[in-house]
Amino acid sequence: VQLQAFGGGLVQAGGSLRLSCAASGLTFSRNAMAWFRQAPGKEREPVAVVAWSGDMTAYADSVKGRFTISRDNRKNTVDLQMNSLNPEDTAVYYCAAATSGWASFGDREYAYWGQGTQVTVSS
Repeated sequence: VQLQAFGGGLVQAGGSLRLSCAASGLTFSRNAMAWFRQAPGKEREPVAVVAWSGDMTAYADSVKGRFTISRDNRKNTVDLQMNSLNPEDTAVYYCAAATSGWASFGDREYAYWGQGTQVTVSS
C-alpha cells in the first residue's frame, strides 16, 4: 500500500492550500481516509476524516469551517482544502487509510500512512 501526499508549501496567513493524497495497493473505496498533522515539538493530531462513501466527515475543532475533506473513489484520491490558514496550521500533514469504512480520530484505526507534506503558514 502506498499513500503519496502532495500539495504542501508556503502560504501567507489568510491564504489557501489544497492537499491531495493518491492511494494505491488497497481497495480504496472500502477505507475511511483521514488527514493528520504534526507540528514541530508537538504530537501528531487528527485534522479530518471522510467515510468510504464520502458522505460522512468529521473535523477537529481547530479546523472546522476552514478545512474541507473530500475523496474521489474513481481516482483513489483524498483531498484537503484548507482556507483561512493561520500560522498555527504550520505542520507536516499526513494522509492515512483506516482499516474500515468509517473511523474516528484514533491513531490505531489507521493501518497505512503517507510520507507527509510540509505546510508552512507565515504571519
